[in-house]
Amino acid sequence: MSGVHGHVLHYHGHSPVHRLPAAVKLVVMFVFVMAVVLTPREVWWAFLVHLALIVSVIRLAGLPWRFVLRRALVIVPFLVAALMLPLVGPEPDVVVGPLSLSVEGLWGLWNVVAKAGLGVMTSIVLAGTTEVADIFHGMDRLHVPPVFTAIAGFMMRYLDTIGGEVSRTRTAMELRGQRSRWWGNTVAIASIGGPLFVRAYERGERVHNAMVARGFEGTMPVLVETPITRRHVMVAAVPTLVAVMTTTFAWLTSLW
Repeated sequence: MSGVHGHVLHYHGHSPVHRLPAAVKLVVMFVFVMAVVLTPREVWWAFLVHLALIVSVIRLAGLPWRFVLRRALVIVPFLVAALMLPLVGPEPDVVVGPLSLSVEGLWGLWNVVAKAGLGVMTSIVLAGTTEVADIFHGMDRLHVPPVFTAIAGFMMRYLDTIGGEVSRTRTAMELRGQRSRWWGNTVAIASIGGPLFVRAYERGERVHNAMVARGFEGTMPVLVETPITRRHVMVAAVPTLVAVMTTTFAWLTSLW
């Protein structure tokens, strides 16, 4: 069955990318993102290679482009801010129509668009092919501090709960005459923050006490653990090596 499953960021599937252990995907994501970040901005062909790699993984994972592009909209505010770089960057300038744009600012805009875009697409692939619980278990296998994974895990589990509380509170306010979509009622809308915080805190305290009473010691139990095989490592090594080699050649090209 295809479609969103378990969490809004996850797309249910049975592709080779879905079946890879979360720890392997986390390592590949980290190496790929570092390769993208370290790629010289002037070597444009290297970014095309990185883009081809991530597009190939998206196709292999069977993620619909509508699913990917809708979640990639999170980058829009950063791109809007980056559009100011050509206008405020240092000289020399280049004249484009009625505008005088900074060459250094244009390179900065390209750098943000290319690297941030590839990074966001990489994170979408990871979240789209891996359940949230598996991601945190993969972090545990990579020896990330348990306190961090525990806090992040509870945060993810309670985002939907808090979102439901906000929705119910807004519905109750509107039934009593408030119009939350009007700018004039922003004070009334902001007033739900205090009660919402109190409810979230009390619920979290009750859940924590219940978990401690049942033997919770800081880590969540793992029901099924996917072993990391040599085949998993070989499959993951292909895009990782291509990304690293591309960045290496890009640096050699820029030095020449």
